Amino acid sequence: MSEEKKSTRRELLRPLHLLGIALAAGVFAAVVTLVTTGAFTARVNNAIATGTYQGLTPIGLGLVIGGGAFIVTLLIMSMLILAVDPRQYEDKTMGRPVLYDGEPDEQTGAAASDDVQQKGPAGGEPTAS
Repeated sequence: MSEEKKSTRRELLRPLHLLGIALAAGVFAAVVTLVTTGAFTARVNNAIATGTYQGLTPIGLGLVIGGGAFIVTLLIMSMLILAVDPRQYEDKTMGRPVLYDGEPDEQTGAAASDDVQQKGPAGGEPTAS
């Protein structure tokens, strides 16, 4: 029978890290919204208390914006994680981002020499070689 690799503590806690990052982004967006709408000023608080405030209160708006930022951040990070197969990079030490195609020197050098050979020196008619 094949041995199944046990999950490490880091792998088990990864979803909590994602939730923590998304929560931090949501709280940041909510706080910025509260500060910019003047939720902590006496004028706005008096208008809310007397019932003369028009529209959505700053606290309600902050909750909506913070919740939206939380959900959007969580979805974007989850989709980025799904783009990479972790088994492919399990034993390797990566020195560059995983989603890049290859080394930039190899691709640009080979592609440039192919273009010159196919199109010719001025990019026009191909040369006979």
